[in-house]
Amino acid sequence: MAATNFKTENNTFRKLIGNGLTYRIPRFQRDYSWSGEEWEDLWADLLATLRQDGESAHYMGYLVLQSADDKTFDVIDGQQRLTTISLIVLAVLKNIQRLIDTGNDPEANKRRLEQIRQTYVGYLDPVTLIARPKLTLNRNNNNYFQTYLIPLGNLPQRGFRASEHLLRKAFEWFDKQVANYLKNSTGEEGKRLAQLVEDISDRLFFTVITVTDELNAYKVFETLNARGVRLSATDLLKNYLFSVLDRGGETDHELRNLEDRWEGIVGRLQSENFPDFLRVHWNSRRTFARQADLFKTIRARVDTRESVFQLLRDMEEDLDTYLALSSPEASDWALDDKMFAGVLKTFRVKQPFPLLLAAKRVFDAPDFTGLLRATATISMRFNVIGAYSTAEQERTYNAVAERIAKRELTSLGPTLQAMRSIYPDDTAFRTAFADKVIRTTDSRNNRVVRYILCALEKHLSSQEYSFTSDAFNIEHVLPQNAQDGWGGFSNDDAEAMIYRLGNMTLLQTGANRELGTLGYAEKQAAYQHSGFVITQKLGNENAEWTPERIANRQRWMADQATAIWRIAQLN
Repeated sequence: MAATNFKTENNTFRKLIGNGLTYRIPRFQRDYSWSGEEWEDLWADLLATLRQDGESAHYMGYLVLQSADDKTFDVIDGQQRLTTISLIVLAVLKNIQRLIDTGNDPEANKRRLEQIRQTYVGYLDPVTLIARPKLTLNRNNNNYFQTYLIPLGNLPQRGFRASEHLLRKAFEWFDKQVANYLKNSTGEEGKRLAQLVEDISDRLFFTVITVTDELNAYKVFETLNARGVRLSATDLLKNYLFSVLDRGGETDHELRNLEDRWEGIVGRLQSENFPDFLRVHWNSRRTFARQADLFKTIRARVDTRESVFQLLRDMEEDLDTYLALSSPEASDWALDDKMFAGVLKTFRVKQPFPLLLAAKRVFDAPDFTGLLRATATISMRFNVIGAYSTAEQERTYNAVAERIAKRELTSLGPTLQAMRSIYPDDTAFRTAFADKVIRTTDSRNNRVVRYILCALEKHLSSQEYSFTSDAFNIEHVLPQNAQDGWGGFSNDDAEAMIYRLGNMTLLQTGANRELGTLGYAEKQAAYQHSGFVITQKLGNENAEWTPERIANRQRWMADQATAIWRIAQLN
C-alpha cells in the first residue's frame, strides 16, 4: 500500500473532534448497537483515569477513517465508540443546562455550555436550532440524533427503531451517571462538569488509521485481522454494495431488501466468519482470488444493480453448503456426508471448500459423496501425513472448482483425474506415514491420532468406533511422562519416540489410567486382554518394547493406512 494512501497516528479525542473536522458514519453502516454492558465498561474505564492513583489515559483501540480531503472523514471502523463518547458529552451538556435552569451560576455555565458544544458537538443554529454537527450518524440513526439528542430537548419514545431507542437509553444512562458524579460536589458544579469533558477529551486516545478509499480500507482490515485485531471488513463490503444501489437512484424498497437479505446471511454465519465464506463462495464460481485481492476483485466485477443482487442470490445458494461443511454435526446431510465433512473439520482442512461448493451445485448426490470422501482421503495423504505446502493444493482445488462451475466437469470420475497432482502416491504416503510424529499434547493432534487409530482398528476388526468417544484414550506405550531410563530407552530415544504413531494404540479409559508409567512387562498383559484388536496385536507380537519395535510397528501401520486411505481411480 502506498504511503500516500495510508496514514497512522495516535490521537486523543480532543485532537480528533475538537479541531474543526467533521465525521460521518457511512449511510449504510450498521446501526448503533451498544448497550448496558459496553456503556458500563466505558464509564468505568473513564472514571479509572480520573482517580488520583488511576491510569493517566485509556486506550480506545483502532479507528479507521476514510477521507479524500483530510477535512471530512467517513468512519469505517469505530462508530460505536465515537457515537458513545459523543453521547457522554451530550449528557454533560444536559447537566450543565440543568444548572442554568435552576439559576446555578447561569452566565458562566452558559458560556461553558456553548464552548463545549461548539468544540465537541457542533454549531447549533440559533434561529432554527438545527445542528451543524461534527458527527453525522447513518441513515437510520442520524435524524433522531440531530433532531432530539443534540438540542437536549424532549426525547420521544414511540414509533422509533430499536437502535434509536438504544441511542436514547444510552444518553439517559450517561445523564444519570454524570448526575451521580456531581453528587459529592461542594459548589462549582459547572466547573467540575467542564473539567470532566476536558478529561474525557485528553485521556481517551485512539490509534487512527486514515485511508483514501475503500480498497485501502479493506487492505487495512486484512492486515489487522491477520494480526488478531478483528475489524469490520464485512461492513465495508456491505457499504460498498449499498453505495452501488444508492448511486443508481434505486428505491428504498430495494435497499431494504438488500439489507434484510444481507443481515440474514451474516446472522447465520456470524460476522467474523463472513470473510472466509465470501472467499470460498467467490472462488467456487470464478477464477481464484487471494484474500488480499478479494475486495478489489469484487469491486471490479460487482458494479451494477444487477450484479449486486446476483451476488446476493449466489451467496444464498451456497450458504447452506458452507455451513454444513463448517459445522457438519448440525447439518441435515446424509450420514456419510456428515462423516466425511467431520473428518475435514477434525483435520482443520478448508482448502477443498470451494471445490465442494461448486460440486454441490452440479453433481448428483452419489458423486458429491464420492468427492467428499476423496477430499478427506487427499487431506489425510497430503495435509495430515505429508504436510506439504498448501498453496499449490489450494490453486488446484480452485481450478477444478472453476471447471465445475463452467460445467466442464459434471461427474466424479473426470474430477478426480483433474485432482491427480495433489494426490500423493502410495510410495510417498507409505514412506511419510512410517516416519510420522504427531504430538498429542495439542488437542487437534490428539483428535487426529484417535481418528487414525480408530480407522486402523476398523480395518483389522471391522468394528466401528467413534474417535470422539470418552470410553477410550490414546495409550502411549512408552509413556509421555516416563521416568529416565524407562525400558532401557535413553533420554534422546524417548524424546524421539514418544509421539511416533508406532508408539500409540487404543485402550479403555480406566485401563489407560491404571497402567500409567508402568514398565512394558506389566502393560503387555493388559494389552493382550484389551477389547481392541490393534492393541491385542501389539501385546501378542512384542515381547519387549524398543525403538526398533516402534519403527517396525509403524511401518506395519503405514501399510494398513495405505490400503485404508486410497482413491482407487488414482492408483
